[in-house]
Amino acid sequence: MDTLSNVRIAEKGSCCRLTPAAIPKAENKHAGVSVSYAPDPTKSWFVLRASYGRENLAADDMIGAGYYVYVPRHYQWKDVDGHPKRVLKNMIPNILFAYISAHDADILIRNADPAYPSPCPRLSPILSYYYDHFAESPTGKNPPLTIPPSEMLNFIEMTKTQDENLLLVQNPDLIHFKSDDEVEVTDGMFKGVRGRVARVAGQQRVVIQLSSFGYFTTAYVSSAFLRKITPHTQQ
Repeated sequence: MDTLSNVRIAEKGSCCRLTPAAIPKAENKHAGVSVSYAPDPTKSWFVLRASYGRENLAADDMIGAGYYVYVPRHYQWKDVDGHPKRVLKNMIPNILFAYISAHDADILIRNADPAYPSPCPRLSPILSYYYDHFAESPTGKNPPLTIPPSEMLNFIEMTKTQDENLLLVQNPDLIHFKSDDEVEVTDGMFKGVRGRVARVAGQQRVVIQLSSFGYFTTAYVSSAFLRKITPHTQQ
């Protein structure tokens, strides 16, 4: 899970800009297991919550069972014995993103089908859905939150850098957008990321919105590395 290949994907039938050069892999850092992500109309990007900081345990079990899981990470400075040390930490505590079918999600979380035993039985008490509180299912309940593929792939492009200045901002009042224009980063570590330009924490950054989960920002990006997206540049 420590690395993600610097590659891009196209979703069949979507307007996603990513090209089908290769497939990224999520790696199990303990067992050396990797599993490829491939577009599948029966699957969605589910946001899952793991209790008590056990998202790495859940991710390792799921990857070992053949699922594609992404846990975004970034570097932080930590005081160790009086000395600053740069360490890699999970960016969103207790959260992991899994590309799975709704049926498999229910099996992992609820053991919902007696005819199909869970491949990761110890995860049922650990995992739960992260619900979309801005949507309502036909039953009147909030459905599990899923992320559109184009948003998720853009998010992976941004966060695979693991830069220490990546931020999750769940209060949009802290983001001061310069305009509604969408831009693409044309150079630097965030090359290819699309979002809107904003001032956050005193710096110009590119901000992406991950559905109703929240906003994520790059580190500082120079205006020289930004290209405004117009209708003829969407592809």
